[in-house]
Order: sequence, then C-alpha cells, then structure tokens
Amino acid sequence: MNNKKIISMALTLVLLAGSLFFVADTSNAWWIFGDDEAKEEKKSGKVTIEVATWADEALKAKGGVIDQFEEKYPNINVKVSKTAFADHHKTLITKIAAGGDVPDVAFIEVSYVGNFAAKGGFVDLSKAPYNADQYKENYVDYAYSHAKTTAGKLIAVPTDTAPATVYYRKDPLNKLGYTRADMQTMQDWIEAGKKFAKDTDGDGSNDRWLIADAANIFNIFARSGENRYFDEEGNCIVTAERFVKGMKIAKKIRDLGLDAGVPAWSGEWVAALKNGTVLMEPTGAWLGGHLKGWIAPKDKGEWRATNLPNGMYAQNGGSFAGIPLDAKHKEAAWKFIKFYSTNTDIQVQNFKVADTFPAWKPAFDHPIMDKPVEYLGGQKARKMWVKAARKIPTVVTNKNDMIAEQIVGNALSAVLENGKDPVKALKDAKKLIERRVR
Repeated sequence: MNNKKIISMALTLVLLAGSLFFVADTSNAWWIFGDDEAKEEKKSGKVTIEVATWADEALKAKGGVIDQFEEKYPNINVKVSKTAFADHHKTLITKIAAGGDVPDVAFIEVSYVGNFAAKGGFVDLSKAPYNADQYKENYVDYAYSHAKTTAGKLIAVPTDTAPATVYYRKDPLNKLGYTRADMQTMQDWIEAGKKFAKDTDGDGSNDRWLIADAANIFNIFARSGENRYFDEEGNCIVTAERFVKGMKIAKKIRDLGLDAGVPAWSGEWVAALKNGTVLMEPTGAWLGGHLKGWIAPKDKGEWRATNLPNGMYAQNGGSFAGIPLDAKHKEAAWKFIKFYSTNTDIQVQNFKVADTFPAWKPAFDHPIMDKPVEYLGGQKARKMWVKAARKIPTVVTNKNDMIAEQIVGNALSAVLENGKDPVKALKDAKKLIERRVR
C-alpha cells in the first residue's frame, strides 16, 4: 500500500471519529436546541417560551420579570402557565414521563426536587452549553447543592430560598413576661405556651395555643441536619437524634394541649393566625408576605420574627427552575432562567413583590436587607434571615426522598394521633423505608 493511500485512509478515520464524537456529544450543544426553534425564529423573528409555575406574582408584576426580560430579549415572548401547587407538579411529572408537550421552563418546589432528580427528564445545567457551575459560588450553598443528583447532575438552579424563622405575637409574649431574647430553646417556647394556652369559653378545650400544629415543630428539627432522610452513601438516617428529639417534643406539645392540631393552609390555620389565637408559627421567611397581604393585613406591628430555637438553621421551602429534556426552546429558556436567577436587581425586585427570599447571594448585600420591615413593627428581620440562609446545612438529594417523607409523615401521625412511642415509630419507619427502596 503506497503512502498516499495510507494517508487517505488515516484522514478518513480521523474525520469519521470526529463525526462520531460530535454526534455523541450533542446532548447539550446549542445547535441541538432544535430545528423548530431556529425555523420559528427565522420565520417570525420571535420564539415563544412557556414558563410553568404555581405562583406568578413576581413574573407578571407590572415592570417585573417578564416585562424586563422581553425588553432585553425582544425576540422572545414569555407565556406563563399557572396551575395550583399540587396540580402543577403532578402535571409536570406526567408530561415529562410521556415526553413532549412540556414547558420550556419549569419551576419546581424544593420538596419535589428529589422526585425529579430520581425520574430524570431535565437537562443537566452543569454541562455545556449552560455551564451553570460558573455561577455556583453566587447561589446560596444549600439550595444549589440540593438540585444536584448523587451522580452530579444539576437538574435546576435555585430561584428563591426560604430560611426558616419563627413568627410570633409580640404583645402577648411580652405580657407573659418574656422578650425575644428569652426565647432560645424549644422548652422556653413550651413554658410560654403553657401560660398562653387557655380555654376561653369553658368548654373544656383550649381556644388559644402555642402553635397551630405540633407537626411543624418536628418538621423544623428534621430539616435542620446536613442530610435529610439519607446520608451521602444512601443509608436511611430517620432514627438520628434530631428526628427523635423533634418527634418527642412534638408529642409533648400535643399531649399538653398546646397546639390546635390544624394543618398549614387550612381555613382553621388561617383563622388562628388572623385572630391571634396562636402565639408562634415556625415557618419560612415568606410567611410575612402572606400575613401582610391577605391573612392578617390589619395586624401590622403586632408580629415579630426570631431565629429558630435550639440554635437550629433550616430551610422551609424554596423554588428552582429547570429545562425539561423535551423542551422546544432550550436556548431561550436558559436565557430566561439566567435572567431570573442571576440578576441581583431581579432577585431583589421579586423579594419586594412576592416576599421570595433571594437565592442569589449578591442580593444579600442590597440596601433593602438592612431596611426595617414595617409590618414587623420596624424590625430589621432581613439581616437575620440572610445570616440564617448562609448557615443552613447542605442537604444531599436522594431519589427516594419522597418515599421517606411519606413514611415518616405517617409515623408522625401515629405518634400525634394515636400516642405511639416516637422511638419505636421511627424505627418502624426506617425498616419500612429500607424495604421500599431496595
């Protein structure tokens, strides 16, 4: 074989190998965002992206996210598809499983991230051409880590966070002889609750309580650890000290009659907050927006906020945005997500409009964080929440988180409703979880 033939064959092999590599590595390349996207833009000069969510206050506010985004990107229109919280996630799961007919941008609440991480169906935003890891240091640490799978895939980026805090009624607490500085442990709150709880109508049951639902206390303890239900090796850890302690305290509160036994977002829960029949509510910082906006707008100045008891730091909510694998307009979708989540002005504006606490750390240095909160009697609560957001432990997402959450929730119900021993309830829950996830 002469040299020319050898060289020719070698070049052919190199070109073939390069072609195969090019095809194999196109899962995230810009050009594969789709012929449909390119054709649509070429034909009309514009593309329309669908953004699916359960909350659109910040998105559709006058001069808000969409208005500013479309001004910056006049070739991209944004269509918002809003459904109720549970329906949104259920529909998203169904559409992704079926393939096709998916939104270009999908918002995901923190409790559903593990589910989507397990099922797949989302673009890995840590890979080219997205390269979201370049922004990693500026996202709140625990939130960014939460959206990563055990395999290292980034299925979404955080758009807002929810540092947990305790909202409480200032005047009733002060009348009981306590100040905010006195409330350092859960036992401090229980002692105050014993004084506040009262049967005002003489029917034998309390009409005032420490808290609306004792289950909330357990949830705060459960969320305060470095891992949720599984450790980094995938071992179930629901019998860890924080789970046991949280469940024991929740049971104590229930046994003492210090909670109303009404779940969050129920009519009774809203009434308890509105009428001042509960002394405190551990929740996300976002509750202030709901209190101010529609639950108790007339109670301006009557509420305050403080840190979680027992030196705990935890998240209580938060949202993420990702791109489904079958999305038609991935390039435009990524532009929107970056605009929403990495723009300090937008993050601050969303906070002003909808009380969604920023996930973008540069927003923590904005002057708004040092301003008094009028609804909270002029308290500078935001600095406290910034500190809390920085201290929330990183949580490892596990594909079986939803299974564990349901089983642990059932165990908690058995303890609060039927008096089951917390230690045994958690041991039984662990066995059931391990059986289900084999």
